[in-house]
Amino acid sequence: MLKVSDLNTSYGKIHAVRGISFEVHEGEIVTLIGANGAGKSTTLKTISGMLSPTSGTIDFEGENIAGMPAHKVTAKHIIHVPEGRRIFAQMSVKENLEMGAYLRNDKVEIEEDLTKVLDLFPRLKERLVQKGGTLSGGEQQMLAMGRAMMSKPKLLMLDEPSMGLAPVIVETIFETIESLNEQGITILLVEQNANIALSIADRGYVLETGEIKLTGTGSELLVNEQVRKSYLGED
Repeated sequence: MLKVSDLNTSYGKIHAVRGISFEVHEGEIVTLIGANGAGKSTTLKTISGMLSPTSGTIDFEGENIAGMPAHKVTAKHIIHVPEGRRIFAQMSVKENLEMGAYLRNDKVEIEEDLTKVLDLFPRLKERLVQKGGTLSGGEQQMLAMGRAMMSKPKLLMLDEPSMGLAPVIVETIFETIESLNEQGITILLVEQNANIALSIADRGYVLETGEIKLTGTGSELLVNEQVRKSYLGED
């Protein structure tokens, strides 16, 4: 579904992503793990069109989308839930969810998808008229994911979905990610909690200073000595 080849992205003089190549196959959960500043978020922003690469290709379903504007990438059903959620704080929960369907005009299906999202996240159903900015961190993450679902994603890219959340909420979020994947949505996950990310991933890539240093299945990387020392906090 997605093939990234020799991708380079820079912020001014900072060479943030250095010639990385990786693939995401349809129906997979693939995770990118690494320390802060490794280039994980930059990679997602480059795929989603928020940043333009300096070189390399990003093939999605056989079409090179490198450098394509973000709204055109979204129209191809590549949906990015950014770090920090980025919900519309002054809009109600319902308005935030409706914004996810901004590029759609199939009203009946939009209503059906809204029902599905509220079934998936019952807390949002209880807070439909509440402003997004008044929700807890966990609820805002649910809202960001629900808004993404309203865009009918083929590829859902999640950037640090567990950040700042209590362990019990993290568990709920990751159970939801697995559920979405079981419904046929392909997932590209950036996550600092390497343990939980690798435990649900089909495959993973380890980034260090903008380069891919290791790759393997989720279960292989979980028992890799280097990964255990560097990212799982083990001696």
